[in-house]
Amino acid sequence: MTPHAPYVDSAAGAAVKAADRAHVFHSWSAQGLIDPLAVAGAEGAYFWDYDGNRYLDFTSGLVYTNIGYQHPTVVAAIQEQAGKLATFAPAFAIEARSEAARLIAERTPGDLDKIFFTNGGAEAVENAVRMARLHTGRTKVLSAYRSYHGATSTAINLTGDPRRWPSDNGSAGVVRFWAPFLYRSPFYAETEAEECARALQHLEDTLAFEGPSTIAAIILETIPGTAGIMTPPPGYLAGVRALCDRYGIVFVLDEVMAGFGRTGKWFAADHYDITPDLMTFAKGVNSGYVPLGGVAINAEIAATFETRPYPGGLTYSGHPLACAAAVATIKVMEDERVIENAAHIGEHVLGPGLRELAERHPSVGEVRGLGAFWALELVRDKETREPLVPYNASGADNAPMAAFGAAAKKNGLWPFINMNRTHAVPACNVTEAEAKEGLAALDVALSVADEHTA
Repeated sequence: MTPHAPYVDSAAGAAVKAADRAHVFHSWSAQGLIDPLAVAGAEGAYFWDYDGNRYLDFTSGLVYTNIGYQHPTVVAAIQEQAGKLATFAPAFAIEARSEAARLIAERTPGDLDKIFFTNGGAEAVENAVRMARLHTGRTKVLSAYRSYHGATSTAINLTGDPRRWPSDNGSAGVVRFWAPFLYRSPFYAETEAEECARALQHLEDTLAFEGPSTIAAIILETIPGTAGIMTPPPGYLAGVRALCDRYGIVFVLDEVMAGFGRTGKWFAADHYDITPDLMTFAKGVNSGYVPLGGVAINAEIAATFETRPYPGGLTYSGHPLACAAAVATIKVMEDERVIENAAHIGEHVLGPGLRELAERHPSVGEVRGLGAFWALELVRDKETREPLVPYNASGADNAPMAAFGAAAKKNGLWPFINMNRTHAVPACNVTEAEAKEGLAALDVALSVADEHTA
């Protein structure tokens, strides 16, 4: 798909910006300190503003446009569904909802064959935790530091990053633990095998001191996304699965960001041959064209609610337009080999290209990832691994990352930035040429980051 040539209509852009600033309340922001870009259009891996500037989107929106912007097959499917049945209540069986559930269940691992639809990832986490608590009759849920599970009440309390702090009113029974991350190991490990063993021992010790019989679930992002794209060491997820089986704990994998082709497999769990009891999804299920999320449920937990009502629901659960978009997206992923493309780009373009940048730039401490899902850890000193900016930095403390971001945008790349990291997370159907264009822009921007190294 060839992106449309950007056009210039600065007056229209100014009007869009003025209305936004007058009336739109933005998430995660100090309203008076932000300057949102007015976007005129998008297609494929690119978007553009009203002043004629085009950007290669290395964020995929918020890591959800897995098939890029404005894919004609999905747009047409939404239009067709709108003409046929634009909306209908969730208590009824309708074709788009049934077909979306069937296609998703066919691709989830193991016996995750029942699909509860939500409007997004946070609601999926909310309902997965509720199901686990009702299924087990227990209250506590364990989640990892360096995690993000959403912004609703339970989901934000399960989150490990600082966005939790202002809303951390203590959702009953949330307990956090350290998951493995060898580059910044909390266990003083020197190898992946050591990190895995020590992380599992730490988790088992946490279970022992919290009381295994009180714990309903352990929730993990299969590969943490916003927190840093830390791929788990071999054996870790299998070890967590074994602990859950030993103590009758529900194992929940959060695949909201990592699922639907992002890592070069349908789900990140497929890399590790792991089947959780519950799996949450959203984002890439329909490339974010219409909000949709859900929980994939195994047979045992589904049976809990066979004759006992499940006490949860949403007005727009399984919305026809969203489900039609999911059906079309899954078809596009298969017909156009989008998942295979993500695997190829990760192995042959992004992975080697990012590692080559790390060799030349003193600001890059580590490169990690899979498929179209990569992170660069930016540091002041490669030896000490001191982050380029402090944890949760803002204002002047965050100046080096702000300068890096500005340099990337100046060179036509819209970067994903979180704390001292930049993530390379383009559309999963990004071409080799587009990926190399992004690498070239990163090369220039990293030279700015290098100015802040020791």
